[in-house]
Amino acid sequence: MERTQIRTTEAPAAIGPYSQAIRCGQFVYTSGQIALDPASGTLVGDDVQTQTHRVLQNVQAVLASAGSSLASVVKTTVFLATMDDFQAMNAIYASYFSGVTPARSTIAVAELPRKALVEIECIALVED
Repeated sequence: MERTQIRTTEAPAAIGPYSQAIRCGQFVYTSGQIALDPASGTLVGDDVQTQTHRVLQNVQAVLASAGSSLASVVKTTVFLATMDDFQAMNAIYASYFSGVTPARSTIAVAELPRKALVEIECIALVED
């Protein structure tokens, strides 16, 4: 099965040896997005709500460049620097998904890149 690298300037460039996303068949697998501003590359916001908005905007941009959208997401994984931020992140997250919400795992981690508070990756369908 053919794999296609997905790139967009509407989301932050990869900060390591990985792709923003890979399309394989009818699925797009995104790399984790943190709250980096695509233009400046700087971390946005000091709180999990602001960061979650930016993260999901970045995810939207990557999905759009692959011909998909948040409405086609089937699975997300959310990484939090602390589970104390779960409810605040969840409130913002819920505002981006309606209808059939994707399956999700939420994991607390010791640390995220650039001291981010939240990172989100997803798998989405591409409906041609």
